[in-house]
This record gives sequence, structure tokens and C-alpha cells, in this order.
Amino acid sequence: MTAMIESPSNPRLRAAAGLRERRERESSGRTLVDGARESRRALEAGARVVTAFICPDQLGGEDAAAAVDLARERGAEILEIGPRAFERLAYGDRADGIVLVVEVPSTDLASLDVAVVGHEPLVVVTEGLEKPGNLGAILRSADGAGADAVVAIGGTDLFNPNVIRASVGTIFSVPIAVATADEARGWLRERGLRVVTARVDAERLHTDADLTGPLAIVLGSEAEGLSDAWLGQEVESVRLPMLGIADSLNVSVAAAVLLYEARRQRDVGSVRHTRT
Repeated sequence: MTAMIESPSNPRLRAAAGLRERRERESSGRTLVDGARESRRALEAGARVVTAFICPDQLGGEDAAAAVDLARERGAEILEIGPRAFERLAYGDRADGIVLVVEVPSTDLASLDVAVVGHEPLVVVTEGLEKPGNLGAILRSADGAGADAVVAIGGTDLFNPNVIRASVGTIFSVPIAVATADEARGWLRERGLRVVTARVDAERLHTDADLTGPLAIVLGSEAEGLSDAWLGQEVESVRLPMLGIADSLNVSVAAAVLLYEARRQRDVGSVRHTRT
């Protein structure tokens, strides 16, 4: 461990803080993980940590201690920084005392094959999501509902630190990929997954649709919805019932509703199959 970094203008600190910019993340292949719980989940999922910045004055709790121990075990560089320096690096008023610099894992579509082969996968596809909080929340719902993978098309980058934070670190445990709409549709078709899109003008309610079997749930951007790439006879559209004056839900809320309806249908089907 080196001497404690006290200056907010320290070059190592400035370089790490620069990873909050997409250009720096893409050029370096690295990103930031804020917070003790997120750091622990990243490490437990096998994220490759380059540097762990630790503020001893703010470090506390089981998750923080576990994250530091795991970072040391994995051979990460551990740098202690003072409170003023930590304010420069940490997000907002987060006071967990730890920020990780990690390598961005592969996001190739081919890397998802292991996750979807040999069973009836449930995949989430997002197109053009611009708000990191929405994408992160969808990843969290995908993890909670037991989805097998998430594919992101356009919009904010998957490893924006705000996405990681909104996912509460689950981004490192859910298989993920980045693709174009054409690539995603081709990949889904080749692997025999049906496509169900969420559209406000669809005739069928989501509870009337079959959300079992090999399936991809596709959700569009907050402002524009889905592109024409997701039209066609082989695509089924569903809508959520809207009984008030609003015509749609936040995309992350819609994703959670659809994912858990798919989980409910699959669990019911599994029970029926077991009884017969």
C-alpha cells in the first residue's frame, strides 16, 4: 500500500474520476463501481478489479470489509485516500468509503450462448434507453426475476457508473451483451426465441399473452419507444393496462411487471408439470 492520497488533484485520482465520462471508459476499457454493496457484488461475481480506492475514515460495514478483503485476495492495487480526495472521486454524497476501477467485461452476443442454450431462456432486450437509472433498474429486475440475459441496443452504455449503481451491482451477475437491432433479432431468431414487445397501442394485455418458453421481452426508449426493426408477423406486442390519465409506465417499471408476469407463468407451468 502506498502513502495516503490527500490531494483532490492527484493524477491517479483525476484519471480514475475521468472514467465517469463515456469517452474515457470506451478508450480505456475500464469503469467505476461506487459503494460497498456494489463493490462486493462485483468482486463476488468475478469482476477484474484494477484499483480499489479506499477512504479509511468512511469505510465501515460488512460489505465494505468483504469488498476490501476480496480486492486484496484478487491482487488489486489498494490506494488509501483522504476525505477531501474521496469527495473528488465518489458519487454525490455516497459515504461507503470505497470506489473500484474495474475492467469492462466482454459484451459480445456470442458470450450469451452459454446462458440460453439447453433450456427455455428468458431474455430482456432494451433499445435506445438514455437514462442510466432505467437501464440499471431493469438489470436489477432481470436479476430478481431470474432472467437469463440482457441485451442493450444503443442508448447509454451498459457500464456507465450510474447504471452499475442503479443495478446495485447485479450487472456483474446477469449475462449481458451489446448489439444492433438487426444483430439482436438475428441472434434471437437463430436460437428459437419468440419476441414479445411492449407497446402502448398493442391490442393484447400482457396477462393474456403466453410468456413461457424461449422468450425475449423487448422494451423501447423512454421518449420514442421501439423502432420499426421490431415490427413483423413473428413479433407479438403487448400492453399494460393503464386506467388513469397516463398512457404508459416508466420503462423500468414496465420491465419489472412483464418480467414478473413471465416468472409467474413459468412457475405455474412448472408446478403443473410436476403434478402431472
